[in-house]
Amino acid sequence: MLRHRSAAAEWMDDAAATEPEFAGALRDLARINRLSLAYRPTLRWLDALVARTGARRLSILDVGAGGGDMLLAIDAWARRRGIAVELTGLDRSPWAASYAAAAGVPARMITADLFDLDPAERFDVVVCSLFTHHLPEDALVRFLGWLEGRARLGWLVSDLHRHWLPWGFVWGAVRLLRMDPMVIHDSTISIARGFIRADWSRLAAAAGVPARIRWAFPFRWLVSRS
Repeated sequence: MLRHRSAAAEWMDDAAATEPEFAGALRDLARINRLSLAYRPTLRWLDALVARTGARRLSILDVGAGGGDMLLAIDAWARRRGIAVELTGLDRSPWAASYAAAAGVPARMITADLFDLDPAERFDVVVCSLFTHHLPEDALVRFLGWLEGRARLGWLVSDLHRHWLPWGFVWGAVRLLRMDPMVIHDSTISIARGFIRADWSRLAAAAGVPARIRWAFPFRWLVSRS
């Protein structure tokens, strides 16, 4: 049933979602990100980028930032490494920025569709975690080209591997942990909308982007350029 990417809609992408609904989902998504080690691939990639470039100051954009939990993780990483960071989060939900502000996320939050972002906005690094599965393939090909034009030093995409094993595990886990109804609905759809390596190879080729594609535990694909 997971041979091809699903086109099923996620509740989180519904513009009619209310602020309390969105906030409840963001709280539980942050829990899932902590439990599933979702921050680790991004932080390790940043470590490698700093080691390679010697950068001590970085402007970083997180696309699909949601409530800003990845930005909080990057801020903590930067403090440990003694690196000055200027953080920006981009999300089209009108509720993301208010949630991030209430959570104390030390970042400028932009509410916009990514393709409507001011063309003058460029960053040393662009990252996105668990975001690209929300995009249809034509938009995803466009997004890979968009990343090329926005990041000076490099960019990283981290997203889900489409497979029955994580699908089944997540189906049970979100119910066992009594997670938010939006998360219960969207969690397995996110995996069904995820990727296999052949998807990323085909999409990168269509975008004309010589990206590096590699596996990360647990059940993630990392697509990057430096």
